[in-house]
Formats: sequence, structure tokens, C-alpha cells
Amino acid sequence: MAGGISVGGARVASEPNVIPLIDILLVLLIIYMIINAQVRHVLDLQVPPAEAPRHGSPQQIVLELLPNGGFAVNGQPVPDADLDATLRAIYSGRTAKLLFVKAAGSRTYQDVVSAMDRARGAGVEVLGIVPR
Repeated sequence: MAGGISVGGARVASEPNVIPLIDILLVLLIIYMIINAQVRHVLDLQVPPAEAPRHGSPQQIVLELLPNGGFAVNGQPVPDADLDATLRAIYSGRTAKLLFVKAAGSRTYQDVVSAMDRARGAGVEVLGIVPR
């Protein structure tokens, strides 16, 4: 019995009433579910338009990771050893330090991240990835 008294002896037994606790728990659960549904997780991205040219305009610099393991900047092959110096020379006088990275399907994620890291070291501030 909830809140009952034992009749057989002099002992008084008190049982806790858990119904209000369950009601409070359910209300808190409903509030949490409503708040969680309204919170939006946002990731800011800039996607180029679908009709964007593949190699871009002369103002846009595209770093290509070629399937054979080499690099190309706006279609011009660049040796791996000269990539940092080439990017540094290109971006030293530019105000817009934006670089688009285009990787071949055979290149690994590590290759792409390494190329982006090298570009950041050469002075690039904004990196974009060219979709396939």
C-alpha cells in the first residue's frame, strides 16, 4: 500500500510514492526531446555552381593531385619538390589567397590533407575542394 500503516503491530511503515517522480521524469524527457529536435547542427560550406569551369579563370588557382602521384597547378605539371616554392611564389603578391584542390580518384585522403597542409604553409588562407 502506498503510504499505508501496518495494523498488526505498533510499527508504522511508510512506502514512498514514486508516481510523481515518474511523472517528472516523463515531463523532462518530453522537454529534452522537443529541444533536441529544434537544435540544428550547421556546417558552413560554400559549394561552387554546377556550371563552374574545370580549370577556372586566370584568377583562380587549382591544385590538381594527379593519379601518378604528381601535382599540377592550373594544368601545368609541378614537381613534388617544387610545389611549396611554386605556391609561395603565386600567393606572395595576391590579396585573395584562395586555392581549389582537385584530387584524382586514386589519391588517398592522406595525400589530399598533406597537399592542403603544404598549401597552408605556402600562404594559402582559404581552401576549396573541387567536386567530381
